[in-house]
Amino acid sequence: MLAALAVAVLVGVSVGVGVWWFLRDTSLGSGSGRGAGPAPSVTATPSPSASVSTASGYRRVQDPVGYTVDVPRGWTRTEKQGESAPIVVYDAPADGRRLQVFRVAEDTPAQSLGLAENDPGYGFSRRPGYQVVDRASGTTWAELAYRYDDTDLGARQVVDHRFRAADGRLYAIRATGPAALAPALVREPLTRALASFCPADTECGVGAE
Repeated sequence: MLAALAVAVLVGVSVGVGVWWFLRDTSLGSGSGRGAGPAPSVTATPSPSASVSTASGYRRVQDPVGYTVDVPRGWTRTEKQGESAPIVVYDAPADGRRLQVFRVAEDTPAQSLGLAENDPGYGFSRRPGYQVVDRASGTTWAELAYRYDDTDLGARQVVDHRFRAADGRLYAIRATGPAALAPALVREPLTRALASFCPADTECGVGAE
């Protein structure tokens, strides 16, 4: 009982730290408001070591925030300032897909993802139509795939991946897109971003354009 009480206290303290890291999916456009529908099976993406080559249709960029990452050609970049760190957003102009990249402050990827999902004020489990598709984790990463109904964009699918990068810090990369798209299309930019992600001044075996 003492161990359980200690865990409860730690979680309570961590909630305030993790709240601001959550960013609502606000891709441009309007949606139908239709239901999320059945959830297909997906395969979680472990956080791999950074790759040297860049896949066809992608470009390797040195983001001003301080990391190298591969993003699809033609996607547009915007940046929003969170309470303590910037949140970088890459948007697909044609089909409503999006990548969000940001630092997280919790001690582990699983803790960070758990707070983002379940915080009583801001957790995305409170969104209309919320439905877990899959969840998985490893020693240095945690991932949650889910669907929800956005009031402006309609049904959306999300893959939220949190991981410890080569510099020892925790980051999140979140891929989102319309629920009508094939899950593989939404996941692919996330997979490429994880395979190429390298913080500045860190040896990862990648180079920027």
